[in-house]
Amino acid sequence: MANILELQNTATQVRRDIVRMTNAVNSGHPGGSLGCTEFMTALFFNVMEHDPANFSMDGKGSDMFFMSNGHITPVLYSVMARCGYFPVEELKTFRVFGTRLQGHPSTEHGLPGIRMASGSLGQGLSVAIGAAIAKKMDNDNKIVYTLHGDGELEEGQIWEAAMYAGAKGVDNLIATVDYNRQQIDGTTDEVLSLGDLKKKWEAFDWQVVEVENGNDMQQMLDAFATAKSLTGKGKPVVILMKTEMGYGVDFMQGTNKYHGVAPSNDELERALAQLKETLGDY
Repeated sequence: MANILELQNTATQVRRDIVRMTNAVNSGHPGGSLGCTEFMTALFFNVMEHDPANFSMDGKGSDMFFMSNGHITPVLYSVMARCGYFPVEELKTFRVFGTRLQGHPSTEHGLPGIRMASGSLGQGLSVAIGAAIAKKMDNDNKIVYTLHGDGELEEGQIWEAAMYAGAKGVDNLIATVDYNRQQIDGTTDEVLSLGDLKKKWEAFDWQVVEVENGNDMQQMLDAFATAKSLTGKGKPVVILMKTEMGYGVDFMQGTNKYHGVAPSNDELERALAQLKETLGDY
């Protein structure tokens, strides 16, 4: 289990991976990836009980993670590689034709760590609920985690799944919402206001953990600890995590401009100058 300094150093390297991967192919989604870096680093290197060297699709005896907002694969692939699911060198193949590292997660090529194709937004919570129920049936006490974008909550299937999990007491599930208030066409308020998210999830009989700054590693660790302490008590748990899209690179931060736009060569150099190489570039 990594300490907080190690986690912070890993997060910085992950951000370098994100901007380099997207720049190399002039495509991908760096904004949300940068914003979720603390969450993903804490989850994979400190929180989840998993064995990257012995990955299995059924996930028996292991915590499981499903990324519903599958467009932010740059951060997913970076943390997966950095913790040992596949060689770090393979990050060079991001979005290259025929690669295992597709733009959205794909099960076609059997990439270790990926259990569902995602990015068709709204589906991940339903899959995670199914996995959590399967664990209960198998008397497996591990936890299922899932991540969603706040814009993704505009999908009706999310709320059908939320209603089901609350009504059926799926209490080995921790969902997280990346509450950055940005989506591809503007702010969430401009596109479709989310209203009071805490009250909405509570109305569906979920326990809610709020994180004021999801780009603060200690706050993320504390939120995970609280969320885990609430599992097994008859209700699913959701973390509402406020982040900034593009966090860590000043000109990409707090705007939806880089939701799905890769940094240019000049922008890459500016970004890398702000991100110290800590674990070694691929």
